[in-house]
Amino acid sequence: MGGKQTLSVEQNNNQPYTGSTSTHNSSLQQADTQQRNLKGNGNKTILYGWKKQCLYLIIFLLMILISINLALTLWILKVLEVSKDGMGQMRIVDGGIQLDGQAIILDELKTSLIKSRHGQPLTFESTKNLTFNTRDEDGHVRNQIFLGHDKFEVQSKNFKVSDQHGNTLFYADRDLVEIAADTLRVEGDGGVIFKESIQTPILKAEPGKDLKLESPTRSLELQASQEIFIQSRAGSIEISSLNDIKLRGRNIRFDAENIIISNMKTAQPHNSHERLDHSSSHQMYQVCVCDNGKLFLADTHKSCSSDDLTVCR
Repeated sequence: MGGKQTLSVEQNNNQPYTGSTSTHNSSLQQADTQQRNLKGNGNKTILYGWKKQCLYLIIFLLMILISINLALTLWILKVLEVSKDGMGQMRIVDGGIQLDGQAIILDELKTSLIKSRHGQPLTFESTKNLTFNTRDEDGHVRNQIFLGHDKFEVQSKNFKVSDQHGNTLFYADRDLVEIAADTLRVEGDGGVIFKESIQTPILKAEPGKDLKLESPTRSLELQASQEIFIQSRAGSIEISSLNDIKLRGRNIRFDAENIIISNMKTAQPHNSHERLDHSSSHQMYQVCVCDNGKLFLADTHKSCSSDDLTVCR
């Protein structure tokens, strides 16, 4: 008819595009798949070849070392006899450690109590010296017992020895030495030497032996607040001195069957023609006393006088 006709072409969007767009989508899918695989594997490193063999060798050597250490540990435990109660002859008991047999201490031993089993002795041995120390709170040595090769020393403020009942037998400190035993026996040819004075209720010798009190270079003095009693039941009493023997007291008593005084001076009579008669074997004299206290002999029939001035000198 006389009008103008127009031709129009419409594109269908519902149909897929099969060109370059499908190739791009395939690449994206492959990259996404590789990324997912890496995340699923946790970034694991896989070894191949000689690295894998070295790893297996190291693991094998470690297993050998662990086995050797375990075997040595079990052997040591068996040799030392380690158990839940202790080790060897050493047992862990309530309040301490119990040891059966001998113990060798290589260095110091610090303990509060050491005792033996009931009925068994306790022995300490040392190839050199043996020392026992007690210390105070500051660590200073307060008391010490030292046992050496040829000496025994005790360092303490005082030293005391008691019997099983607690009675003191010996006590010593800086100012006093006390021996409280019933009898003190001292044996030896040299006797006992005292630099200072001694105090005792009695001095006696054993039966059949002599008792001797001697001061070789000085004087010997016996003092008592009441009495001094000197007695010999089976022998004689001898008192000798280089100079004088002095007896001082309110009363001096000699109780004996015979009192013999030898080497006394004898006074000569006043007349020169009168002489003492020595014809008798038992001559009798009278004992005279000078004004200074000296004794001399005189004839029983004469007076106690003499021309010899040396008699009372």
